[in-house]
Amino acid sequence: MTPRHHTDVVEVDGLTKSYPGPPSVTALRPCSFTIRTGEYVAITGPSGSGKSTLLSLLGLLDEPSAGQYRLDGIDVADLNDRKRAAIRAHKIGFVFQAFHLIGYRSVLDNVQLGLTYQGVKRRQRRQRALDMIEHVGLTHRTHAECSTLSGGERQRVAIARVLVREPALVLCDEPTGNLDTDTSNQVLDLLEQLHYEGLTIVVITHDPDTAKRAGRNLTITDGTVHEHPINA
Repeated sequence: MTPRHHTDVVEVDGLTKSYPGPPSVTALRPCSFTIRTGEYVAITGPSGSGKSTLLSLLGLLDEPSAGQYRLDGIDVADLNDRKRAAIRAHKIGFVFQAFHLIGYRSVLDNVQLGLTYQGVKRRQRRQRALDMIEHVGLTHRTHAECSTLSGGERQRVAIARVLVREPALVLCDEPTGNLDTDTSNQVLDLLEQLHYEGLTIVVITHDPDTAKRAGRNLTITDGTVHEHPINA
């Protein structure tokens, strides 16, 4: 992985999200925390606690009502939609429970797709995609249609599609939610390996076993973020 220039990838200070009423709803109460380069962080909490809201704010999919957010050294809280989209394309990778692959296209095509919005030349896209497919252990499936893959293989393709762009931050939303236990462990083993290689990973999960694999846990209760000791 390409080394990052900033010690803290995520810096939030008083980040808040409210929705107008009536009645008004505060989905995320003012929170302040940092995530350092190379950290592996799990964010847990019950349904409706604010996990998805925080993910949307960290991923620049939504705008905060108040507070500051610096991503990889860039103040992003008050940017317009065009600039937010550009930073999202270059700085953030998403891994979702539902994979979001193009089923009738090959593994290679899907992974290359991660580079099309960065203006990378076709030959470079292909080689970088091949390298990343090998990195996640799917060289033997390079030309297979994604519709023919197992759930675990699809999630590896989704991870490769993210990694090929060399993002500053990878946000995983219930990445093992559609997988059986053995396959889930294989995907979590891969995320752990990527963490050791220096990737900054945030996993949103309701599963305590998934959270335990991270090096640090944050919990959200009724919109309030708390630091949670891993061994608690």
